[in-house]
Amino acid sequence: MDTDVYPRPVSQIASWDLEADVVIAGYGIAGVAAAVEAASAGADVLVLERTGGWGGAAAMAGGFIYLGGGTPLQKACGFDDSVDNMAAFLNVAMGPGADADRVGDYCAGSVEHFDWLVRCGVPFKPEFWGEPGWEPPGDQGLMFTGGENAYPFNTIAEPAPRGHIPQMANKKAGEASAGYMLMKPLVETAAAAGVRAVYDVHASALAVESDGRVAGLVARQYGKPIAIRARRGVVLAAGSFAYNDAMMAQFAPRLLGRPGASIEQHDGQAIRMAQALGADLAHMDATEVAFLVDPQQTVRGILVNGRGQRYVPEDMYSGRIGQLTLYHQDDTAYLIIDGDAQEEAMAATSPTPFLKRPATWVCESVAELESEIGLPAGVLQDTVRVYNDNAARGEDPLLHKKPEWLKPIGTPVGAIDLRASCAGFTLGGLQTTLDSEVLHVSGAPIPGLYAAGRCTAGVAAWGYASGISLGDGSFYGRRAGRAAAKN
Repeated sequence: MDTDVYPRPVSQIASWDLEADVVIAGYGIAGVAAAVEAASAGADVLVLERTGGWGGAAAMAGGFIYLGGGTPLQKACGFDDSVDNMAAFLNVAMGPGADADRVGDYCAGSVEHFDWLVRCGVPFKPEFWGEPGWEPPGDQGLMFTGGENAYPFNTIAEPAPRGHIPQMANKKAGEASAGYMLMKPLVETAAAAGVRAVYDVHASALAVESDGRVAGLVARQYGKPIAIRARRGVVLAAGSFAYNDAMMAQFAPRLLGRPGASIEQHDGQAIRMAQALGADLAHMDATEVAFLVDPQQTVRGILVNGRGQRYVPEDMYSGRIGQLTLYHQDDTAYLIIDGDAQEEAMAATSPTPFLKRPATWVCESVAELESEIGLPAGVLQDTVRVYNDNAARGEDPLLHKKPEWLKPIGTPVGAIDLRASCAGFTLGGLQTTLDSEVLHVSGAPIPGLYAAGRCTAGVAAWGYASGISLGDGSFYGRRAGRAAAKN
């Protein structure tokens, strides 16, 4: 049993090694947003970061921030959007269990949040990228990132792109990623406001007054135990539990052992520290699921399951394809694609060429391919025949793939084996109020404790759109910082 997470009574702490009004654990997107707002509210702010520098998972990410409702960037790119339209999409796309109040709150504040990012120095290029892909190949600032323009979402709300990407030339993972370009100006804004940061600090437990109020935390720095006092409040912003095998086995076993689209510091420690105080949790079994194949390929073929049947429109957001494949198709998918379509896909511009997959099998007929894959006799042939008949008429009455991607499958015909092609990260965590107060299992806020980012159950429940983590992490990080500063 790990006893480090048990709360430490303040009466047992002989002296404080560090002290501030607001103490923030984690210097990723939620932590930096909390720091900026707490400092802006006049608080003395200290950020504790486990690694040797700021950034967290955000600095390594593609940098999408999911915003809408009519941001200046949307308007500059020629798209109309509204708060109600954005909410109509998110209430369905965020999946079963999505909190309509939180979705509405996030949508109502979305334009102001974009303006805040710009005021903090985050740059956006007013250019739209409309091709299938995980992210733009260049420095374009806006694209669809949640399947808004695919069925069934395009029948629920007017499609509008909401993936806002900070501008950076020559993007690549690490210091030349759009995620880095999101973090860098925010960290600079925080530093200019007087925020202090201490690195290589691994928080282990919360420090608590006799009345239950959180008064700080205890940690280790270079192996030495230290105590940090928070005069007004503690903000937990230390990421998900995607790299905690025990928690993954308990809450999200289907992702256990798969590549984590996260960083190893996401070990669930912030969640466990708060749990030890009786904090409530939500959506702990919910996950984002990346589907590891280039969308330029999926849109040009058909995805079939282990029964040889289509199950999702191939022009859908890849995260939704991943969820449906892992959880509803037993992690089994094959992309059926002909030679011409494969050549087009391989030649198409893409920021993720390493995800373009060669055919696993190539045959002269669908019947032969069906046999090579090992599918039941006749089912793939029927699937392709029905698809081709409808595609020739520019229709897809079964799954409503957009006409621009409908083309009969010819020969030679191949299949890409996409079994075991899912990866992802967790979406569940601490239950919080809209002011980012951590809730006790009784339903009451835990005094002095706030949280934001992937250690909380945010806007996403059993659904996702790229940019939601950076979006609600920064949005509710700001709320946490303001609330803690006023405490």
